[in-house]
Amino acid sequence: MKRTWRMVCVMVCGAMLGVPALARAQEWRGGYVSGHLGVSMIPAGPADRNVVRFDTNLDGAFSDTVRTAAGANAFSPGFCIGASANALPSSGCAVDDNGFDFSARGGYDWQSGMFVAGAVAELAAPDHVDSVSAFSTTPAFYTLSRELNWVTGFRGRAGAGWGSVLIYGTGGPAWASVDHSFTTSNAVNTFVETADDMVWGYQLGGGAEIKRGRITFGGEYLWTRLMDEDRYTVRAQGPAPATNPFILTNTAGTDLQRADRFEFGALRVTVGVRF
Repeated sequence: MKRTWRMVCVMVCGAMLGVPALARAQEWRGGYVSGHLGVSMIPAGPADRNVVRFDTNLDGAFSDTVRTAAGANAFSPGFCIGASANALPSSGCAVDDNGFDFSARGGYDWQSGMFVAGAVAELAAPDHVDSVSAFSTTPAFYTLSRELNWVTGFRGRAGAGWGSVLIYGTGGPAWASVDHSFTTSNAVNTFVETADDMVWGYQLGGGAEIKRGRITFGGEYLWTRLMDEDRYTVRAQGPAPATNPFILTNTAGTDLQRADRFEFGALRVTVGVRF
């Protein structure tokens, strides 16, 4: 066993001594532009987050239960991920599909020995529509949807370069433009939407690149989380009878809001040019 460990140490030390010769070429120092094409995926997430929250007394706390005049939970039929097929929960919801993801980016890397560090700015256009639906005892459905227009990321990245191969991790803040929409089969109440289409968040991921001349080819995984859960509100208000669940607690109405952040992962293939 000791002899085996000695052989492993000799091999590792030999590899480490050989790396500086490769690293001295500074293959990964300088600026670059690149693009990617990939697939982005919205995870199902925990059931307790894929819901619609309610603020019946309009105090800003979305932790209330909408009750009927008899005191029953008006939304006891529950929620589902996706856009509802109709007012009956048994009909289910259309699951949000995966979408294409493409971007353009530019950045700069510094290299010292094997260590490579850099910064990158990216403008991406993930193709995503993310919905959640609530069902009331009326029966009626209430679907809140959001669609990404674009995502801008400013990330740092750090890794190790072995000659023409780079392995790295990346992360940083992100901003996005999101379109929100609301649909319902409820024809009794009036619904007023309030939206802030600019949201912020962060991105984390990692990848690898191979350099051939000035051209690079690579693969990357990137996770994006956008803090969108409090950026869009729908107020259900009158005219309606005084016993209507949405105006029973506060005559001004009830606010509806999603409980989940906008999260998705992306698998990408990258191609770039280094200067």
